[in-house]
Amino acid sequence: MNFPTTQDGLYINGQWSSGDQHLRVINPVTEALLTTVNGGEERAVDQALNAATQALVQWSNTTGAERGALLRRIAAGVRAARERLMHLQSSNNGKPLFEAAIDVDDVVATFEYYAELAEGLDARQDSPLALPSDDFRARLRREPCGVVGLIVPWNFPMVTTAWKLAPALAAGCCVVLKPSEVTPLPELELASIIAECGLPHGVFNLICGTGLAVGAPLATDPRVAKISFTGSNAVGVQVMQRAAETVKGVSLELGGKSSLLVLADADLELAVELACGGGFFNAGQMCSATSRVLVADELADEFLQRLKTRAEAIRVADPFDPDVEMGALVNQAQYQRVLGHIDRGLSAGATLVCGGQRPAHLPRGYFLQPTVFTDVPVDSELWCEEIFGPVLCVRRFTSLEQAIALANDSRFGLVASVVNRDTEVAEQVANALQAGLVWINAPQVIFPQAAWGGYKQSSMGRELGPWGLAAFQEIKHVVRAV
Repeated sequence: MNFPTTQDGLYINGQWSSGDQHLRVINPVTEALLTTVNGGEERAVDQALNAATQALVQWSNTTGAERGALLRRIAAGVRAARERLMHLQSSNNGKPLFEAAIDVDDVVATFEYYAELAEGLDARQDSPLALPSDDFRARLRREPCGVVGLIVPWNFPMVTTAWKLAPALAAGCCVVLKPSEVTPLPELELASIIAECGLPHGVFNLICGTGLAVGAPLATDPRVAKISFTGSNAVGVQVMQRAAETVKGVSLELGGKSSLLVLADADLELAVELACGGGFFNAGQMCSATSRVLVADELADEFLQRLKTRAEAIRVADPFDPDVEMGALVNQAQYQRVLGHIDRGLSAGATLVCGGQRPAHLPRGYFLQPTVFTDVPVDSELWCEEIFGPVLCVRRFTSLEQAIALANDSRFGLVASVVNRDTEVAEQVANALQAGLVWINAPQVIFPQAAWGGYKQSSMGRELGPWGLAAFQEIKHVVRAV
């Protein structure tokens, strides 16, 4: 694709413009400059919040049916631009084109789902509440929480945006969105589609920029009623601290260190495929990566051999290569970070089964071989910390109780996977795992109807499903004497 030398990075009150912050956007495959996005800083945040605050009066009083119709228009626009959005996603993020297609389809499904929920709001509004006294009547209202700030990461551009933006608009909120400065290009194209769909000016605003320049002012500004953030735990803590200054609502989707449990009755072929999907999809750059693989002792030797063979056969290549299975990491900083984890894992005594280096056929770009470790100390960062790269750690267990304890021994609790032919046993294990979403004999399929979020330090609140909509609503009861 051809990219302009510079691109506008601000969409405020229905107008595109350039800010003073120049963000270099790098192709992770070639390490070459794609373009420069002219993003904004605190002044742009102030302008966007003024626009959103002014638009809120009108937008919050639209019907759910009106908002639903606009969300359906956005979904149709994304569907029509599917090929271009896929290519932007792969060019900017480095993920294979087939993964980018999944992302775009997820965006469409999310906007359509929240359009349906928005259209159902009108019938539910002012629903009666039963009281123990005939002398009073009460009704329930669900109202938008106000102007919201949405801060999204680089690993799933557009997807995480849709998970936040669609329910916020469905609820009747006005939005200021900060995409990641690493992957702004698909987000800018999504914003262009939204700009053509007829939203009143000021309802949707976008500001490209760094966390300090844009995210911090959003988190502290009293005009923002709620911040929804997806990213690292370290930054999530900062967002929460800043939001506390004005006691605003906060939703956080943070890290994970999730487990895939291969039980004694598992189908080994399926287990290996799920392990590779859970660890190497998006080059392992997923908060949901099942990077801890716990295997029943009697299956461990054969499983590990099969996993090694499969991991070494994964084709790491340019995202546009028709035979690609895994693409590049997103940028140099992330590439070096993952290599550092691998080096420290080796120093801690872990055994490298395969991978851990740049593929020999790819002399440039942020490519890394799928990597598998065994004998990883349970107190090492390789076992305990989120790597956010294509690195799996395999450990044996001798009982279900031990497997569950190992999986739950983490400060995170986002997801887990269980593989076993005996689904009754698998269901019992799933119930015992401290995770917000558990897959059984299934890949990491995510439906907008089901909640996304986890236990412990993985999340505060839930996204997707009706819970995602409720996150942007306030509850009001009106009680009157008869």
